[in-house]
Amino acid sequence: MFGALADPTRRAMIDRLRESDLSAGELAEPFPISRSAVSQHLKVLEDAGLITRSKNAQRRIVHLNVEGLSAGTDWLLAAHMDWEQRFDTLDQVLAETSPPGEQAEGRQQ
Repeated sequence: MFGALADPTRRAMIDRLRESDLSAGELAEPFPISRSAVSQHLKVLEDAGLITRSKNAQRRIVHLNVEGLSAGTDWLLAAHMDWEQRFDTLDQVLAETSPPGEQAEGRQQ
């Protein structure tokens, strides 16, 4: 998922899909890239579980897959909480090992 979101064009596509479902053609409109390149970007997003595509008559409709984004958000939140705990532990160790009369500086947030 993070690899798929590393590309600015794909992030912009996701941003557009946050507003509403779009046809592949509508999604491609603001990007100065070929239809083939748009199709490749959509494949990467679909393979990452960030979008789904469906057919509506002759149109291919692209939908944002919120569950795919939620999985990444959940991972980032867990990693953030883990690092917060590690920094809190480090702050505590530094405070305990500081020479008397000196205060270990807390980390900036």
